[in-house]
Amino acid sequence: MKTSFIKHLAKVKPGQVLDSLKMEEDTAKLKRLAGVSHAYYQVFYSHENLYNVFYNIEENFTIIPSVNLWTVNDQDVAYKIGLYDFNFLGRNIAFGGFYQNNGFDSYGINFRAPYLFSNRFGISLNHQNWTSLEPLFFAGGSANYKYTNKSFEALGLYELNFQNNFSLGLNYFTETYDYIDGLTDPNVPQFLELDKWMVKFIYEHDGLDYYYQYIDGFKSTLYLQYVTSNNDFQNNFLIGWNDFLYFKRLGGKGNWANRLRFGVSSNDDSPFAPFSVDNNLNIRGVGNIIDRGTAALILNTEYRHTLIEKGWFVLQGNAFIDAGTWRNPGGDFNDFWDVNNMRVYPGVGLRFIHKNIFNAIFRIDYGYGITKDASRGIVFGIGQYF
Repeated sequence: MKTSFIKHLAKVKPGQVLDSLKMEEDTAKLKRLAGVSHAYYQVFYSHENLYNVFYNIEENFTIIPSVNLWTVNDQDVAYKIGLYDFNFLGRNIAFGGFYQNNGFDSYGINFRAPYLFSNRFGISLNHQNWTSLEPLFFAGGSANYKYTNKSFEALGLYELNFQNNFSLGLNYFTETYDYIDGLTDPNVPQFLELDKWMVKFIYEHDGLDYYYQYIDGFKSTLYLQYVTSNNDFQNNFLIGWNDFLYFKRLGGKGNWANRLRFGVSSNDDSPFAPFSVDNNLNIRGVGNIIDRGTAALILNTEYRHTLIEKGWFVLQGNAFIDAGTWRNPGGDFNDFWDVNNMRVYPGVGLRFIHKNIFNAIFRIDYGYGITKDASRGIVFGIGQYF
């Protein structure tokens, strides 16, 4: 972490009136940076009513791999590997990429520099070539399609203040659907290629406070996307969702973590609905894209407890409940209360944590469904589930 970058980012400047609120904000902001595992300040009297302010920073190692594995029942193992530097050039720039194999090859390259132009303005650039097996659901059955998405994205980043920031930009992408097997429908093509533009807006309110593996506070992130498509099969559509996160420290070793997601999109009666019920995204153990909808209501709640903490190493256990329900394509919000759409999956897991490597959390979770036609499964990954 470059000292010049820290001075550029900090609100406290030489010659200002001593302000403890600014120092609290600065250290809280520093602890959110990928390159910082912990930060605190000290104030020492100098002379003639002047003071020295010290920001003490424990740095993270930030050039790290990412690994995700997932499977359910007798399905093949899929994996995703990547390498990222989350503090590129010592200036909190995230730069790296990934490769994924889930029967098909995918890759992505990402660059995010939130303070590239000033301590408020930055940019994010992303390219992705994604291919996966996607089930599409019809009345009475489903079909498997090879889905490809090639995209180029540019976002402008703006930090209004300590807790509020915005992102706005464009994404140009090409989607391809290629029929493999399953149910066919004369109204649904077996091959479809679509060129689309997406306008993307993100508003984030971040009131989280970090102390190594523990988190306390509230965070809300709103995502809005408007997608245009010049074809006769799909209409232009709007999609939006909000993630509400609430964390509470319990005692010396406990942490209660919650995520509530509510999302809505244009309600076209189409098998290409945007919200999916997926093992790796929202409900642990449910399977790989088992259903789709045009609205979603999802709650993830878990209790995390530190079992072992020795120096840099932490073993954390957790017990969770993942629950969700969906609106069927072309349906209404009463679908939320349809037992066929509800999923409830309690489970348990373990976290192996390195306190001085950014996001160095290896997780393993086992979810067991208790609702209608439920499954069960294990999910591996890097980082907390949410």
